[in-house]
Amino acid sequence: MPTTPRKKTIVAGPKPVRARAAKTEPSKLDQLQTVIVGSLEDDKAENVVTLDLAGKAMFCDRMVIATGLADRQIAAMAQHLAEKLKDGGFGRVQVEGAGGSDWVLIDAGDIVVHLFKPEARAMYALEKMWGQDLDEAV
Repeated sequence: MPTTPRKKTIVAGPKPVRARAAKTEPSKLDQLQTVIVGSLEDDKAENVVTLDLAGKAMFCDRMVIATGLADRQIAAMAQHLAEKLKDGGFGRVQVEGAGGSDWVLIDAGDIVVHLFKPEARAMYALEKMWGQDLDEAV
């Protein structure tokens, strides 16, 4: 039986090497979603919802749905979002319906953003169409 601390260490052998926790950087899709949701929240969008459509839809991986109270607010949200995505290096986005309608669609590639007035959002009910109910029906 070793008596000194040094001898005890030698007898015990080398310490096991602990695996370091890998630093995972957010994916490009997560970064895109962060910019989109942040921009909408900055512009006081209401009831912002993100739906994961991976494996459910061919046209995008995620969908973001938000509500604005007036045409002017919705148009401003769409314009600010397009500018932030361009400045963030995500490229240009396609904006449809920004000329004063109840529904503005922004195609940011892997994420599609829908900006609605409250009445139009209730009428189209995209959360119900693309939400968890879709999984249950299959």
